[in-house]
Amino acid sequence: MPKLEGSVENIVFRNEDNQYTVARFRLNDRGRLFRDDLTTIVGLLPGIHPGELLSVEGEWESDPRYGRQLRVVSFVQRLPASTEGMVRYLSSGLIKGIGPKKAQAIVDHFGEQTLAIIEQQPELLTQVKGISAKDCERIEKAWLEQEDIKELHLFLQSHDVSMNVATRIYKEYGRESIRVVRENPYKLAEEVHGIGFRTADDIAVKLGLPADGIPRLATGLKYVLTQAANDDGHCYLLENDLIQRASQILQVPTETLQAAMEQLRLERDIFVETAPVLATTTTATIEKANNHTVAEEPASYEPASAQAAIAEAQSRIYYGPFWYAENGSTRLLRILRGAPSCLPPTTARQWELVFERLKQQRHMELTEKQREAVQVGYQQKVSILTGGPGTGKSTSLRALLMLLRTRKVDVALAAPTGRAAKRLTEATGVQAKTLHRLLEYAPHDNSYQRNEDNPLPHQFVIVDEFSMVDILLFYHLLKALPRTSHLLLVGDADQLPSVGPGNVLRDLLRSEAIPAVRLTELFRQAQQSKIVVTAHQINSGIVPSPRIEAKSDFFFMREDDPFRAQQLVLDLVQRRLPARYHFNPIADIQVLAPMYKGAVGVKLLNERLQAQLNPNAPAQVEWGDRLLRVGDKVMQIRNNYDKGVFNGDVGFIRRIDRENLLAKVEFAEEAGPLLVEYEFHELDELLLAYAVTVHKSQGSEYPAVVLPLVREHHMLLQRNLLYTAITRAKRFCVIVGQPAALEYAVRNDRVALRNTGLAERLLEKVYADAPPPF
Repeated sequence: MPKLEGSVENIVFRNEDNQYTVARFRLNDRGRLFRDDLTTIVGLLPGIHPGELLSVEGEWESDPRYGRQLRVVSFVQRLPASTEGMVRYLSSGLIKGIGPKKAQAIVDHFGEQTLAIIEQQPELLTQVKGISAKDCERIEKAWLEQEDIKELHLFLQSHDVSMNVATRIYKEYGRESIRVVRENPYKLAEEVHGIGFRTADDIAVKLGLPADGIPRLATGLKYVLTQAANDDGHCYLLENDLIQRASQILQVPTETLQAAMEQLRLERDIFVETAPVLATTTTATIEKANNHTVAEEPASYEPASAQAAIAEAQSRIYYGPFWYAENGSTRLLRILRGAPSCLPPTTARQWELVFERLKQQRHMELTEKQREAVQVGYQQKVSILTGGPGTGKSTSLRALLMLLRTRKVDVALAAPTGRAAKRLTEATGVQAKTLHRLLEYAPHDNSYQRNEDNPLPHQFVIVDEFSMVDILLFYHLLKALPRTSHLLLVGDADQLPSVGPGNVLRDLLRSEAIPAVRLTELFRQAQQSKIVVTAHQINSGIVPSPRIEAKSDFFFMREDDPFRAQQLVLDLVQRRLPARYHFNPIADIQVLAPMYKGAVGVKLLNERLQAQLNPNAPAQVEWGDRLLRVGDKVMQIRNNYDKGVFNGDVGFIRRIDRENLLAKVEFAEEAGPLLVEYEFHELDELLLAYAVTVHKSQGSEYPAVVLPLVREHHMLLQRNLLYTAITRAKRFCVIVGQPAALEYAVRNDRVALRNTGLAERLLEKVYADAPPPF
């Protein structure tokens, strides 16, 4: 096996997840400085930096792009010996704030003694012009961290743990990292972002921990429950389903899991329960309720035996947070409904005067349903306003807000995301906040400052886009509400459910425990929009005509071949729509796709759109497997409470600072533009957003939407997804693809069922306390 000695010239490519690296390598026996003297090395090369000396062993192979290259099997790192190597090493991203200029200044001053000075006498660095005391501290801290991280990585290297993950472990545990990993690697899955159960389990197995040990099995069970919540929105799994899934993942017999289940139950990490017993509910009506869609009339519940249905639903296993959220939400809703109102009562005569005044002074003539919505919202402690686009939800909200302001009621408006809060502010003229901001989320301890001990100071709270709210956030909202306040939940129940666990809006409507008004009448102005009319047709199961109409705001453009459909999407975004309708191709047009993969999937579309729309940016950075440029539209893909940005937020890269290894991204928030700083190692939180999935578009509205629809997306082609996508368009929507895919999506009205118990818990309270409902 050939062995080479040399130095790393530059990193061509690095996958930050698995540390697969392509690097250019200068051999020691080559004296010339031409690029032809460089050799390509590839393989898992965690933690290597330009300028470092390496001894590598591997096998020669031929690559069509890079030619002859060495696939590295093993390597040994050494610090650079030449001053040129030291400059490259120090400016490689090793130390935040030290770019090529400062690195060159340090090496010019200390020469070949540079690394010895940094290691042994770092205080001398302040002798270098341009190196501040703060720079000195950063260099010393980073150097010590790198030594510790490399030691940790050597320990983890045999377990295929990347340098990036080793760094995260070190940031969490510091010099205790190796001890923590040795004693209980499963802690990593629960406490370190980026390390899942499978990575922790792999480390544990290689450390020789027993495969049937309680810590492993207990962590595996919790992993299965959280995956079911994250992937499918389930609040619980039936016991047999949980045991089977865990047995398959952990590769252990099912009977070995019972002891771990019992320990988790005793420690209150999981809860085992049967379905709430509804003595007046039949098997048929439970089944009807479980499959009920909001477009239908709510299910009714007749007295009869329900033993068969209850037996089918026995032994539900909840992960602790979801159990507390469902039970707590039921308890707090009951308390809120039963507490007295803080609003002055209104007689029938006063209501007539209110609506007449709105008509005369505000030119707002409400329909009977809209009047009902205003009255129910004002009179009921908790209520729901639902309906599709163009049915007058915003007008009803404005009318209610005018009444509340007239009576000097303290009201707060909120929405799940910054984009949705901004839209709510524009629709009502009243400043809205995100729910996290309203509840005063504190990232340092992952808690909400507003809670039962420190409630909100408002008499009335209105939450828009409520279909996006999951059971955990709903529980925190209820905990923060004063008992005398009112709560109005506004949303379109026919859209996709929340990304997080639960199906709160549908469960509340299905239970009939909360007074609800559904607006269905399309207003004349809305009827003039083909987007709105088409959305309602789709929601009713009517396949829209693919015929193109002149002067329409909705088009279907047929293209049966997915690759030609891709080219048509690119042409629409870059050339046709900007030329015809004067849309900005980056700021105004949003491509939505059902899936990530495929010719018209999010991943390929983003690469092509970036190349066409932003090819000549003033600065760019390659990080892992992605290329980001100044001017790119990007999306935050996980909640980062420290930065105040959340999963699904879209912004624009405004600056890339290679000297200080920083990028700055501007997000549109309800209070105005928010400029967020990312260190380069945090860029894995961002993805290109020229194209995004329909799920990620919830709560947003775009001037123009382009939606590719092909049969290869059939796994996700369903009515509520298509309905959600079309209703994101404000002024223009075009579907590109196959008529058969469009028809399939409209016909497929099967909503993926989620395991939730909120509706049944609310029904249990209804029958326990009726009348009234709570």
